[in-house]
Amino acid sequence: MAIDNVLIIGCGDIGRRVAALAKEKRATVTALVRSAEKGELLHELGVATVPGDLDDPETLGALPTSGAVVFYFAPPPGGGITDPRVRSFCAAVSPKNEPGKVVYISTTGVYGDCGGAVVTEETPVNPQTARAKRRLDAETTLLAWGEERNVPVVILRVTGIYGPGRLPVRHIAEGQPVLRAEEAPLTNRIHADDLARVCIAAALRGQAGDIFNVSDGQAGTMTDYFNAVADAAGIPRPRQVTMDEARQVMSPLMLSYVTESRQMDNRKMIEKLGIRLLYPDLASGLRASLEKG
Repeated sequence: MAIDNVLIIGCGDIGRRVAALAKEKRATVTALVRSAEKGELLHELGVATVPGDLDDPETLGALPTSGAVVFYFAPPPGGGITDPRVRSFCAAVSPKNEPGKVVYISTTGVYGDCGGAVVTEETPVNPQTARAKRRLDAETTLLAWGEERNVPVVILRVTGIYGPGRLPVRHIAEGQPVLRAEEAPLTNRIHADDLARVCIAAALRGQAGDIFNVSDGQAGTMTDYFNAVADAAGIPRPRQVTMDEARQVMSPLMLSYVTESRQMDNRKMIEKLGIRLLYPDLASGLRASLEKG
């Protein structure tokens, strides 16, 4: 479908990148905002805004969804294993105001620990963290709603995002440790600019119920990633700890990243969405990120 009218729910870093690409296609872009300050920033980028709060369903009555491509990027709230924000969005769309399509950013965490195996879109989901369970709940809710309301919903299961302003330089400089190389599981990444391009391609070419793994296709470990960032930024590499030590000193979020291992297969994304990655490997992506950051 054409991208003429766009609504972004959760217009942070990726949302702003998607907005810029949509505007290049001469689309009208509107974003849901909770505060006037956020609205002012988006107005400077040529993005219209509509006030509303996904945590307060009564504020969502004016969503301009009719015929729009909706990019839903808002994260679930913390706690629990469901996503009430997605439910609030679905309930706010009145009959005859359905979007033309919804593109939802989820996480490859819904697959859980795969022991380093290659993961395709056919791999059964097995979320093991509350965060991943909330994302799977959002996927399920949106897909069921889309089928009921005749709205095509496309799911993007996204790996670790990096790019300008998104590198763990401060984390490394502060002396936060990483898992020792021998114990580090396989993880996957995508550059923020490539993710934004995938979002646009999903709006153009994704079909109802499509699920895509979004990754550069180059699996590595979190330890390798942090070392590469340190080397590129010219700072000392982080110290390494054993898994037993990691359980003592790492945050729950960081620990969740180093206790699951998988290699994402991105062939469906490349082939069906016609994606040619700007940054097909970490080395090229890091260079660009530090130059722009």
